[in-house]
Amino acid sequence: MANRLAAEQSPYLRQHAENPVDWYPWGPEALARARSENRPILLSIGYSACHWCHVMERESFEDERIAALMNEGFVNVKVDREERPDVDAIYMNTVQMLTGSGGWPLTVFLDPDGNPFYGGTYYPPEDRYGRPGFPRVLQAVLQAWSDKPDELAETTRRLLEGLEKLSQFRPDTAALHPSTVTSAAEKLFAARDETHGGLGDAPKFPNAPAFGLWLRHSTASGRADMRQAFEQTLTGMARGGMYDQLGGGFHRYSVDAHWLVPHFEKMLYDNAQLAPLYLDGFVATGNPLYRRIAEETLDYVLREMTHPDGGFYSTQDADTDGEEGLTYLWRLEEIQSLLDDEHAPVFVRYYQVDEAGNFAEPGATEPKSILHVKLSVEEMSKLFHTDVETVQRLLDEARATLLAARRKRPQPGRDEKILTSWNALAIRAFVRGACVLDAPRYLDAGLRAAGFIDDHLRDPNGELLRTVKDGVARYPAYLDDHAFLAAARLDLFEATGDPAHLERGRDLAEILIDRFLDPDEGGFYFTATGHEKLIDRPKIAFDSSIPAGNAVATETFLRLGHLLGDDRYREIGEKTLSLFGELLAKQPFGLAYLIGVLDDHLRGPRDVVIVGERDAPETRRLVRAAHAVYAPNQSVFVVEPHADEALLPAPARGKTQALETAAAYVCESFTCSAPVTDPEALHAVLAGEPG
Repeated sequence: MANRLAAEQSPYLRQHAENPVDWYPWGPEALARARSENRPILLSIGYSACHWCHVMERESFEDERIAALMNEGFVNVKVDREERPDVDAIYMNTVQMLTGSGGWPLTVFLDPDGNPFYGGTYYPPEDRYGRPGFPRVLQAVLQAWSDKPDELAETTRRLLEGLEKLSQFRPDTAALHPSTVTSAAEKLFAARDETHGGLGDAPKFPNAPAFGLWLRHSTASGRADMRQAFEQTLTGMARGGMYDQLGGGFHRYSVDAHWLVPHFEKMLYDNAQLAPLYLDGFVATGNPLYRRIAEETLDYVLREMTHPDGGFYSTQDADTDGEEGLTYLWRLEEIQSLLDDEHAPVFVRYYQVDEAGNFAEPGATEPKSILHVKLSVEEMSKLFHTDVETVQRLLDEARATLLAARRKRPQPGRDEKILTSWNALAIRAFVRGACVLDAPRYLDAGLRAAGFIDDHLRDPNGELLRTVKDGVARYPAYLDDHAFLAAARLDLFEATGDPAHLERGRDLAEILIDRFLDPDEGGFYFTATGHEKLIDRPKIAFDSSIPAGNAVATETFLRLGHLLGDDRYREIGEKTLSLFGELLAKQPFGLAYLIGVLDDHLRGPRDVVIVGERDAPETRRLVRAAHAVYAPNQSVFVVEPHADEALLPAPARGKTQALETAAAYVCESFTCSAPVTDPEALHAVLAGEPG
């Protein structure tokens, strides 16, 4: 019989609906039972694309013997971290305090009031991997619950004190200095993998904000070695198996140091952050590889992760039919059977496919290959004694053939929850792609997703919600949802000139002030005033797999202050920067996004105001020239001649059209240039070229 999770919307929770475990979703029913029976709560947190979550389910939650232990001793609660990031954040912090690390599946033991006293992550069904078996953990916890209540209460007391301290910060305005940005970039640079790029050793994650700091600082300082580290990292990720060489888009992370073997899940938030990073790389370096990767990544999201009404789905699983990576792996004989004698030799050499393979599940009899690249197309042309164009044509044709064949295979499960914050990240990525690549279809995708949120992620009173699945929207929106969506609205305003987007961004900012802002200390709580009472109300400073909500909120308030000429918004942003000042100086590894915000703030905004008919060819040429220069603190506004000044952002007011043709004004440090009408001249001004 199905358990209570069968009635839930979350695909992750539904995956556990047939377990013999007596699961509850998080809520008052589970807590009430724990109190009435004085039972400890076993809280298990994960998400649908998590490989080790699936492993623990197969090994333990589907095992009748282990399930009986769970049911006899505990009230068992299952949480989808993507639906309830508030619950996940609290208990992840707990496990990190207990063990020094965290991850999913997250396994935490609570008293009936929700207070934690023990926890970990994945537990195997018996002792292995240096970890205790899950049955032994369950028995030990029950023994301690019975025999050592005072010790558990003391552990709980210390954990609650620790949680409280995590949201206490020491403001430091002195740290809001260019030296903080320089120091952060240098510390991250010192931690690089000099051989393969990226940060540290295996496993290796695509830390887009950190890599972006290398580009920022190398551009400002002329540091060639830091620029080289940035390019090495982007090229390594793009050539490795972590990137889907056929279908585009990035898998979650690489289990090795050289980007080859991924965990095969694909997350919307990774691709929404990496596409803009590659766009920045393309603008800064001109490398066509980076442009191609950005386009393929955005196109992957449109093709495989988009709801018919425009919202973006959350994840694709690592596993297909219980086997990790099954959809994405290839045998040499299979490729040779699908491609002719002209295409196959070029394809298998370029993507490093051979009989030995480079990936095998435990017990597999047929090793398979993860497609990855070592040689450039130019090197391939020399190897095959032909021209570059022919090699590229053969590769493109072969990729299309194999992708079509791959689509006929069983496909990984897709979590079709649509999350507000992740969609906002994706909207920003599509707007960036539209601007850099002059691609209206990407802007259309961003606008459709914003419309989806308006239509499907509001309650009857118009309040923003967190998630929607199968037409059912649930959960009050969190800090991330409001802040990311406000930032996306400002991006849409800049790209379209439609003041409705600016107004909606300001409305979201006012909600942040009313319901999330700490008016005394500064900074924003993760949950709103009036949210369900939990054991902690965190104020999160550090980036996780997505930027910290406080970082994006700070960025948004500083931008609003500039766009509206309103010091109130600017002061809130500056106060939040100051609140985290000490952390910015000491711990750049977890605050890379906020350090980028600080960098923009210290440089001051640069506005390119282009006056002309929006769709006129001369206007479009100036817009393309402006977006062809890497300047992270730059905004580009198109102002129609004779526009109503009251509807314009503050930086765009007072400009007029010059010489009866489109003209650009470059404004920074409270000074605007003379009107520029020639695109090449505008590019030269923005790039700082002598002129």
